[in-house]
Amino acid sequence: MYPGAFAATTPDHPAVIMASDGRVITYAELDEEANRLSRLLRSVGLEPGDHVAFCLENHPRFLSVAWGCHYAGLYYTAMSSRLNDDEMQYILNDCGAKAFITSDYKKEAAEKVIDQAPAVETWLMMDGTTGGYASYEDEIAKQSAEPLAERPAGIDMLYSSGTTGRPKGVKAPLPDAPIEEAAGSVVGLCQLLFGLTSDTVYLSPAPLYHAAPLRFSMANQMAGATVVVMEQFDPEQALALIEKHRVTFSQWVPTMFIRMLKLDDDVRAKYDVSSIDVAVHAAAPCPVEVKKRMIDWWGPVIHEYYAGSEGNGFVYCNSEQWLEHPGTVGQAVLGTLHIVDDETGDELPAGEAGTVYFEGEAASTFQYHNDPDKTENSRDPKGRGWSTLGDVGRLDEDGFLYLTDRKAYMIISGGVNIYPQEAENALALHPKVFDVAVFGVPNEDFGEEVKAVVQAAEGVEASAELERELIAFCREKLADVKCPRSIDFRDELPRHPTGKLYKRLLKDEYWKGHESGII
Repeated sequence: MYPGAFAATTPDHPAVIMASDGRVITYAELDEEANRLSRLLRSVGLEPGDHVAFCLENHPRFLSVAWGCHYAGLYYTAMSSRLNDDEMQYILNDCGAKAFITSDYKKEAAEKVIDQAPAVETWLMMDGTTGGYASYEDEIAKQSAEPLAERPAGIDMLYSSGTTGRPKGVKAPLPDAPIEEAAGSVVGLCQLLFGLTSDTVYLSPAPLYHAAPLRFSMANQMAGATVVVMEQFDPEQALALIEKHRVTFSQWVPTMFIRMLKLDDDVRAKYDVSSIDVAVHAAAPCPVEVKKRMIDWWGPVIHEYYAGSEGNGFVYCNSEQWLEHPGTVGQAVLGTLHIVDDETGDELPAGEAGTVYFEGEAASTFQYHNDPDKTENSRDPKGRGWSTLGDVGRLDEDGFLYLTDRKAYMIISGGVNIYPQEAENALALHPKVFDVAVFGVPNEDFGEEVKAVVQAAEGVEASAELERELIAFCREKLADVKCPRSIDFRDELPRHPTGKLYKRLLKDEYWKGHESGII
């Protein structure tokens, strides 16, 4: 399905509700704008299979733009609204965009990039204009709201967030079907696993340019549901929105759970969250204690999955499965899991940790755009058609996957392999910690040692005493070797709005001047 089908049957049903002001965009309005944009893109020369990029905050028109590109049969790249002009230029040129859409929110960077992307022929800006940009609103108003005569389905080509280097686009084949017939794997999973229907009210608290929020929001609209879009995440506002709109389905990252759990008890108790049937989390490992507390608070409605923008596999568990296997991210739903020894390439038995690979049709079809080396490095070296996201984990006897950490962040100290996620999970629960990153730093004797960088909670003073308190707290929960030997304090950690930590930026500071260890 697609929004136009619901525009015909339930035109006044809300497709989007904006959190800050309650603005409603109906299915009729969403479909009309998508039709106008698809016609505009065709009128300026874009054909099915061409590329368009857009850089927007969580704007009321965001999903209309995505659907307009989809209706036109294009590859579309939603770019992070936090990018500077150099980063925007890189993605525009790398993806080969022929059209670019942005808003006044990005005006300063947009003005700089217009002369740096020669392949882009059409420049559009919402909420105003600047040199070289036409008014998005004026241009789509000139177009007919009638659907294009032929509408092969488009597909997103999203970029990794660049936590370990320059971001790379993940390119999959275009669907070989018109939009009326194209089957979306995400909407199918949401219907099968989460009971998605046209009565669903979905809360999206994260930036829409990220893979999961964009794909889940569009999947909800493929089912005729309502998407409540938060412009920015705020823990108390999220609870208030659940109560106000009787939200039934939502998606989170563990950082958001932690922020909500750290609200005062009386604040959390103010809001009725009983409407939630499904709360999905992903994107980063969730501390076991955090998930237990969320299940105690919201009930057994917490679902988890492990997957990537690459779409090479999907691992899932519900609350009951997780409680029976605490710490798991689930069992494979799409694809078959394999744990592989990096040195030998051999598959490892249950209980032993190695690189996580997926087997299946999707595992061998995606590509990293303009990066054949990265594509090749993601594939099984023994040529079995498997691919990896670069994570380390193990399987238990029941086939449940437990993630250890990103392979890139493993610390080797005196020959001992240490996964910093364990210490991060422990320290994140301390009431005086607002945010934390753990990684390896140079050590002359051991090669690396464990370092933590902490953002203290509001009103807490960073001090040597706090450092000692946090190290002692960590050692109560983990072996000494896994705990930081020292802690530095920062006013803020470089964290993506989706919850992903830019650990590389911190790590590079400490490894500057050292040849080894740079990721």
